[in-house]
Amino acid sequence: MSTAKISFDGKEVDCPLLVGTEAEVGINISAMRDRLGIVTYDPGFLSTAACTSSITYIDGDRGILRYRGYAIEDLTSAKFPAVAFLLIYGHLPSRQELLDWRRKLTLNSYIHEDMLKFFEGFPPLAHPMAILSAMVASLSAYYPDFDKEEDIDLNIVRLLAQAKTIAAYSYKKSIGQPRIYPRTEFSYMANFLRMMFATPAEEYVVSPVVEDALNLLLIVHADHEQNCSTSTVRVVGSSRANLFASVSAGLCALWGPLHGGANQAVIEMLERIQAEGGDYKAFMNRVKTKEVRLMGFGHRVYKSYDPRAKILKEAMDRVLNQLGINDPLVELAKNIEEEALRDSYFIERKLYPNVDFYSGILYRAMGIPTNMFTVMFALGRIPGWIAHWREMHMCQDQRISRPRQIYVGPSLRPAPQFDDEGFTIDGPV
Repeated sequence: MSTAKISFDGKEVDCPLLVGTEAEVGINISAMRDRLGIVTYDPGFLSTAACTSSITYIDGDRGILRYRGYAIEDLTSAKFPAVAFLLIYGHLPSRQELLDWRRKLTLNSYIHEDMLKFFEGFPPLAHPMAILSAMVASLSAYYPDFDKEEDIDLNIVRLLAQAKTIAAYSYKKSIGQPRIYPRTEFSYMANFLRMMFATPAEEYVVSPVVEDALNLLLIVHADHEQNCSTSTVRVVGSSRANLFASVSAGLCALWGPLHGGANQAVIEMLERIQAEGGDYKAFMNRVKTKEVRLMGFGHRVYKSYDPRAKILKEAMDRVLNQLGINDPLVELAKNIEEEALRDSYFIERKLYPNVDFYSGILYRAMGIPTNMFTVMFALGRIPGWIAHWREMHMCQDQRISRPRQIYVGPSLRPAPQFDDEGFTIDGPV
């Protein structure tokens, strides 16, 4: 069957079916309002596909995540710039393409010197996400928007390259240390770590273990289909807003504690349990009575174990052992996971660990401060946002996003009367 029939009030409309490459089926209801005079109601868009896309595939029931057809598990040995290239341009780069791509990312990682003055205006305790979103939006002033493909490609490189510089500088601002400039002989990851942790007083040696761990973290965060922030980028971009403005909007969406801020909430939860004596079983009982929330478990899409959480859990033990770190929060986290996986309350509700549960512990082990966790998430997610903005920008029949609503306010009221000073004569309306 190639159509679905919708009937209402004696009228019918045939809606074409859209079938994806993984046999996903959607009903194209774009003509329904015009022909039947009704709209669908779907809070949170749980059953609504807002677009077609060839970037990322997720099967939440089976715990599958693929970038451009590649299983996430098969990309963990790649380098983040290569995965970013894959997401944005649809194929893994050749050796020469990757060398050119890496060089462009390094040469374009310096922000305009005038932008350095912006950091002086932010309060010392400004949240790094506030700085990052503002600075990314400001890039529009320095790199005007053009529609030529070569100009878009250059702005893509600028954004991907300079986001990590802005992020590192926002951290330096918060601790009162001088900024460190990127250097061409270092990799994408090593440059970021140098800008974060080096000082002019001595040479900073980048730990290969930390570099590899950061590379893995950014890869697993690189894209995740039509989540809140990605949808925001697409909605803003549908107005033909430029790349920087669209991604800045995505950053603001990611900042929310129910989205990118969740990994910070996990660490704060573990620290709170530890401070109260470490009785995780008592905490889990309080979760079941809804006294407290269990952060880092459950997912809007995944109804089984988040594949990204599996990857990070395996990496966590390896990284902490190699760094010689004995973090009491790690044992606590493992105990909480084991308790949840054998308790029927959590099993029946499909509450499995998600990517946020272990990412915060890894960032903590690397020396990343808690208020930078969401920024790290953003650095990983920027390639996905770019890819979705570019895919939408290249679509010839793209229309501006304009959701409908079901109005539940008052019906038409009598016209109010106002006196000469603008007050209603008969009192408040």
